[in-house]
Amino acid sequence: MRHGVARFVTGFLALPVGLYLFYVVWPFLQAAGYSLTDWGGYSDRQQFVGLDNYLRLFSDELIRKAFWHNVFFLITVPLFTIALALFLAFLLNVGGREDKAGIRGVFGSGLYKVIFFFPQVLSLVVIAVMWQQIYRADGQGLINGMLMKIGLVSEDEPITFMYDPEPFLGVPAVLWWLLLIAVWSGAGFYMVLFSAAMQSIPKDVYEAAILDGAGRFHTFFRITLPLLRDTVSVAWVYLGFIALDMYALVFVMTPSQGGPNHASEIFASVLNFTAFQKGQFGYACAMGVALAIFTILLAALQLRITRRERIEY
Repeated sequence: MRHGVARFVTGFLALPVGLYLFYVVWPFLQAAGYSLTDWGGYSDRQQFVGLDNYLRLFSDELIRKAFWHNVFFLITVPLFTIALALFLAFLLNVGGREDKAGIRGVFGSGLYKVIFFFPQVLSLVVIAVMWQQIYRADGQGLINGMLMKIGLVSEDEPITFMYDPEPFLGVPAVLWWLLLIAVWSGAGFYMVLFSAAMQSIPKDVYEAAILDGAGRFHTFFRITLPLLRDTVSVAWVYLGFIALDMYALVFVMTPSQGGPNHASEIFASVLNFTAFQKGQFGYACAMGVALAIFTILLAALQLRITRRERIEY
C-alpha cells in the first residue's frame, strides 16, 4: 500500500506549498533584501547600504518610544485578557451551585458565552469605529454623555480619551484606553478556549476537592490553573502577537495615527509612516524584519519557559 505514496502526497502538496512560497515566503525574503538598501519605494534606484538601516534603528528616538509602547501592550494585553478570560470561564463552567448532577456553571452560562464571544464576529476596524463613538469628547460620546447627565463631567471639560498625552502610572493615558478596547474585544474568544479546556477536566476532581474542604479560590489555583497551563501558554503567545501589532486600533482611534504628540506610536505605525509618508521603504523594511525576528524569538522563549511534562488526569 506504500507504493507510490511519496508521489501521491507530493502531487497534492506541490500546488499549496508553491503558492505559500510565492505569496508568503518570497515577500518576506524581498523585504529582507530591501532592508539592506536605501530604496525609496517609488523608483527603481536603490543602493546597497548593508546594515546601516539596522544600526539606525538603535539611534532613532521615535523607534525607541514605539518599542516601549509595544512592550507595554506585550505585558498588559496578555495579562489582563487571560486573567479576565480565566475568571469568566471558571464562573461559566464550575463557578455555580452544586446539585445532584454535580458542579455546574452559573445560571445562564450558555447565554453569557454567546454574549462574551460576540465581539469576535466583528471586524477589528468595526470595533475601533464603535469605540471611537463611545470615546467621543463631546456630549454625543457614550461615556461623556452619561457622565454629563449625572453631573460628574461638565460640557466645557469633557474627558479627552484619545487626545490626552499625560501619563497615567508612567504610561501615556491614551495607551490605557487602547488597552481597554483590546481586552474587551479579545477576552470572549479566550474565555471559550479556556472553557473547552476546562470541560475536559473531570468534574470528579472538583467534587473530591470540595469534599475535602477546598473552596472556589483553592480549586481554581490548585486544580484548574495547573491543568490549563498548556492552553494558557498558547494563548499568551497568540496575544503576544496581537500586542506587537495593535496597528488597526492605533490607526483608527488616535489622532494622526500615533498621536497625540507620538504618545501612542507603535512599531507598525512608525513603519507605515516611514514607508508611505517619508518614502524610506528600505528603512521601513528593516523595521519590519527587526520586528519579525523579535516576535519569533519572543515566541520561542515563551514556549521554552512554559514547557513541562504533560499532566495526566
